[in-house]
Amino acid sequence: MTLIPNELKGLIEAFIFAQPEPVSEKMILDLLMKNSVIIKDMPTIITELQQVLKDLQAEYAYRGIRLCQIGGGWQFRTAEEWAPYLVKVIVKPKRLSRAAMETLAIIAYHQPCTRADIERIRGVSLNQNVLDSLLENMLIKPCGHKQVPGRPTLWGTTKEFLGYLGLNDLQDLPKKEELFADIPYQTPGDL
Repeated sequence: MTLIPNELKGLIEAFIFAQPEPVSEKMILDLLMKNSVIIKDMPTIITELQQVLKDLQAEYAYRGIRLCQIGGGWQFRTAEEWAPYLVKVIVKPKRLSRAAMETLAIIAYHQPCTRADIERIRGVSLNQNVLDSLLENMLIKPCGHKQVPGRPTLWGTTKEFLGYLGLNDLQDLPKKEELFADIPYQTPGDL
């Protein structure tokens, strides 16, 4: 089966809309192959796919939803300017505690890292409930074991973490230097 450009755009739009998680370009290519859409040569179809995604992104640029590149894939999201109006009608996700946010930030910037690494960086012991909360929200995952005595679990972030923060990949995290750029430096004599 061969699809004309508008049909291809419609199929890709419907597929992304129907998925609860971000859709990767590989997932779209798999969909096309499973449905026997004739693929002449892979470089051509990849170029066409990327153009369709850019076209869809441009079409939705000024609507109530936007096509965003998030978590290594594509997903329709509410436009930022309309989010405040929806706050009262949409259930907001549970907020994370300060300890959970600190732990999540440490894992994001130092992954893969162990519980001992997290405790050393935070300067306090890590309550198991914090790790359980992050696991329950699917923001972190075990990434293996460190090759030292006791073989502690190594922790890393997930695609859900990227979606939670609205990032496409870990390179989009602010640089550590940027996080502290606006904080004035104080010497002990200034206090």
